[in-house]
Amino acid sequence: MKKYINARDVLPDNLIKEIQKYVKGQHIYIPQDERKKWGSETGLREEMKKRNEEIFRLYSGGKNIASLAKMFHLSEERIRGIIYEKQTE
Repeated sequence: MKKYINARDVLPDNLIKEIQKYVKGQHIYIPQDERKKWGSETGLREEMKKRNEEIFRLYSGGKNIASLAKMFHLSEERIRGIIYEKQTE
């Protein structure tokens, strides 16, 4: 679980007083200006893209959905979804 940061440690007093007019004593989440895309920092997004391309390549080469599901440890429904996504790109 992430710990919160005390506003007094990072914000000027006048800003804290202004925020307290709206949310006195409650926790508040302040989002980042720009959100990073899921998996962009870990490389997982790129790994999954490569995996999905490989699934589509094998399917196009004649592998059936059941064997792909076993090979990639995914459900047949997920394999169908990946194939459909690749066909519509």
